[in-house]
Amino acid sequence: MNKEEDMKEVELNEMDQEKQPMTGETPTGTEKNGCVKVKVPENTEVKFTGLSKEELMKVADAAGWVRTRWVLLVLFWLGWIGMLAGAIVIIVQAPRCKPIPEMNWWNEGFLYQISDVNTFSENGLKGVEEKLDYLNQMKVKGLVLGPIHTVQADHLSTLELTSINPEFGSESQLISLLERAHRKGISIVLDLTPNYKGVSAWFNNAASVAEQLKKACVYWLNNGVDGIFLSHLNDIANTEAWPSLQDIFNKTDGTKKRALMGSVTGLSVDDVSRLQNLSSVDLLLTGLPDPAEPGVRQAQVIQLLYSNHLQTSLGWSLSGRTLGSLASRTPAVPVRLYQMLLFTLPGTPVFNAGDEVGLKAGEKPEAMWDLESQAEDDNATAKEERNAVRDFFKALSDLKGKERSLLHGEYFSLYSSSTSLAFLRLWDQSERFLVALNWGSDSVTMTLTNSDLPAEARVCASTDTENLALHRKVSLEKLELGPKQAVLLSYAFPG
Repeated sequence: MNKEEDMKEVELNEMDQEKQPMTGETPTGTEKNGCVKVKVPENTEVKFTGLSKEELMKVADAAGWVRTRWVLLVLFWLGWIGMLAGAIVIIVQAPRCKPIPEMNWWNEGFLYQISDVNTFSENGLKGVEEKLDYLNQMKVKGLVLGPIHTVQADHLSTLELTSINPEFGSESQLISLLERAHRKGISIVLDLTPNYKGVSAWFNNAASVAEQLKKACVYWLNNGVDGIFLSHLNDIANTEAWPSLQDIFNKTDGTKKRALMGSVTGLSVDDVSRLQNLSSVDLLLTGLPDPAEPGVRQAQVIQLLYSNHLQTSLGWSLSGRTLGSLASRTPAVPVRLYQMLLFTLPGTPVFNAGDEVGLKAGEKPEAMWDLESQAEDDNATAKEERNAVRDFFKALSDLKGKERSLLHGEYFSLYSSSTSLAFLRLWDQSERFLVALNWGSDSVTMTLTNSDLPAEARVCASTDTENLALHRKVSLEKLELGPKQAVLLSYAFPG
């Protein structure tokens, strides 16, 4: 047989004699007795073709199938309506998020004062422009420059508020600085304190320079400056010219708001509060709380200012042209403690150039730029410490810029003693932050009470990395803090 044949031939042979037929002989030339030829088809698959259209139509019209379809349709719509109703209930019962308060550019991070541009950089205004990348890395939101205008100390006749002292650069260099800073999201505020080199900031007669000041404000704002800063604000704010000066900043052309800022020193918290209400400046720096005062008094000052004024107008600075550097003002306390305090208070922190690395009086900003150098030197230990201080500063700056509780959250005092302070910052359902500082020479155990507090919180930043390591969980029942240490803790919304 050939394999190509369509049918197979199967032979069944009787092998046993018992199965041979008992009678009959096999004819010659014929097939043997017992041999059977069976033809089996190769392909035996059974194909299912389903019901025809006519058969389906007959079944579909059957009463049982009609009822089944109606039941399934009703169940589908009931389920859909049930899910919709459930979603509506969840939305209605879910806690509503608080609307974000109105904020301006100076409320979105910290400001950086460069009082002497030549000390900050050898190239004056051009050198400041060259350092914009560094300032951008620090998350600076605005620079307070100068004063840089032309004037001879205590000589009113030499005052030119619209002219830049050639020692610091030219107007074209300032415009170039403005344009590049704006591209990086950094605003520029110009300090126009008239007699900044002399004994009296306002020549003992603020009214005598009021008209020139107003013209200068209009001039520089039209040239792209984002704000004007005035030291010894109480002198000019008490003159008849003040309302018309304010009107210059109240005008808007649809772009970002231009700021009128000022500073005062040596005033009590009550006098500061009165000046804030009288002047209505966008940001007021007060030099408070005074680091020399006990923690209890510092807590009271902070609470009074926070309770009586919008935090968008509260500026916190412990350094500057008249106060000196932060590290020099608090020599007995590590500068990182006051970096943490300023970054976490309700309002805008303002630092002087060099505060980010702990520069002291007499130390030049070149020390900041030396940190970028990889060259070996004899001050490796000091360089390492300054790098650590700057990294700590930058970590706090990052948190300030992105955490709502730190940007515009509520403030609650938790604890205060003669040498320590603790407070809480929270906003709606956002991450909460607890700040604790101890500038004393002994350890302190803080008993913290607030209905919002959990049993534990996570370390976000700490000056005591040995006992309060980053990301470690800390019990809040009795918070222990070593001498001259500070910690920033966080925890989630308890709801």
